[in-house]
Amino acid sequence: METVKTAEKAAGATVAKNAKIEDSEFHEFFVDELKDIYWAEKHLAKALPKMKKASTSPELASAFEKHTTETEEHISNLEQVFELLDEKAVAKKCDAKAGLLEEADGIIADTEKGTMIRDAGLILAAQKVEHYEIATYGTLRVFAQNMGRDDIAALLTATLENEKATDEALTEIAIGSINAEAAAE
Repeated sequence: METVKTAEKAAGATVAKNAKIEDSEFHEFFVDELKDIYWAEKHLAKALPKMKKASTSPELASAFEKHTTETEEHISNLEQVFELLDEKAVAKKCDAKAGLLEEADGIIADTEKGTMIRDAGLILAAQKVEHYEIATYGTLRVFAQNMGRDDIAALLTATLENEKATDEALTEIAIGSINAEAAAE
């Protein structure tokens, strides 16, 4: 009987803590940052096909195509997070991602079509994007955990692990051939 009362008391404390968190400035900050990464993912989904088209290497083009599909899943995960928070999925311009995507456009404009130098530049730009996303999802996951939202943390962790895998795949493509070929051009 004592165990049941202790469990009920703990559950009540968790509910009270979560209610307090949902009304907190920290919660508002968390939601604002979700809106920021939501914008970032939606704009990345539009940029990746351009990066694929600009690629010389079929392997790199395939990686960009795969990541376009994965980015759509990231958007869906974020929409689930908003739903779990009873928030509308609204995008807020992410200045950092906007700058990174402008940089990718600049690499395309400043490099010659059909070269491995362009591909090396595209990998550089894509990895900058991945590192930004890894930092963001890692932090948002910890925020969710601190708010007692393991359901949300699980969704953010899935996206985080996917971003890490994409970064590793881009490194393998670069090391496998593109960087050496770019250096020889």
